Amino acid sequence: MNLRLIFYETTRACNMGCPHCRASAESARSPEELSAEEVRRFIDSAASFSRPVLVFSGGEPLLRPDIFDLVSYAKDAGLKPAIATNAALIGAAEARELKSRGLIAAAVSLYGPDGLSHDDFCGQPGAFEATLAGIARLKGESIPVQINTTVTKKNLPAIEEIGNTAQALGAESFHIFFLVPTGKGRAMTGDEITPEEYEAAFARLFEYQSRSPLKVKVTCAPHYYRIAAQRGARGGFTRGCLAGRGVCFISCKGEVFGCGYLPVSAGSVREQDLRTIWHDSGLFKALRDDGGLLGRCGACEFKTVCGGCRARAYAATGNYQEEEPKCVYQPLKRRS
Repeated sequence: MNLRLIFYETTRACNMGCPHCRASAESARSPEELSAEEVRRFIDSAASFSRPVLVFSGGEPLLRPDIFDLVSYAKDAGLKPAIATNAALIGAAEARELKSRGLIAAAVSLYGPDGLSHDDFCGQPGAFEATLAGIARLKGESIPVQINTTVTKKNLPAIEEIGNTAQALGAESFHIFFLVPTGKGRAMTGDEITPEEYEAAFARLFEYQSRSPLKVKVTCAPHYYRIAAQRGARGGFTRGCLAGRGVCFISCKGEVFGCGYLPVSAGSVREQDLRTIWHDSGLFKALRDDGGLLGRCGACEFKTVCGGCRARAYAATGNYQEEEPKCVYQPLKRRS
């Protein structure tokens, strides 16, 4: 199984305090974070068998003083370094440094189409203007920008408007993440949209994707790809859930997971090399086996296209192989 994308949580420290945060972001860095030497070690291991995109995420990666050196190391090792950031800490000097160190892209979080909605969503006055200033500096250095949006009931009606804002800002892509109740997000179950609202949102997004000049990708909602298949989409999209398949997540303490939303460990880069974990972990082997899926997901004729969100299933039931709880579809095998 080819490793295409690594998300590395550089730190849980963050200059923001968004209520939906997967990382349960903290105000200060932890002494348990991977050292620069430990990071270089897992980068070398990844480079020994693949050439993935390595996304330095957080928290806020700019709060890690050695972030520029780590970007350089990843680039020199043959990986493709990117960052996931709120961009508020990216001044002109930081943007120049990231460009010179070989950064290939920046994913920036935007939760509303304007300052009022974005600041309200993340609970931080002035966040929107700071983020836009950071985006402008990234664009000034010709660093491609991807806009990431976490969707809840609060901003669901504005998805297309946020996409239009992303386009106006000069973004190249727009990734829509549907809330998974992990980290701080566990306290936001009342803000999760219903299965029926998912279906309606997917229909809207399929239409928006078909006419937007942006590269639009739906994430953490693999049943969107069932909708795309039902509507006759041909190519241009990947399998829904890629946890443990083409993607892995490494925590700031070195634990390796299928994705950042599924808190079931496959091992630790402090104890094993990443190559061994990727190929031999029992968790990853299970995530790669559609035959292990249970409930409606196990019976579904779209399971190789979708796969259901393993993190959402785990959050709802404690079993990551259970059916996707936010899907309304009844497989043909289940119909009377």
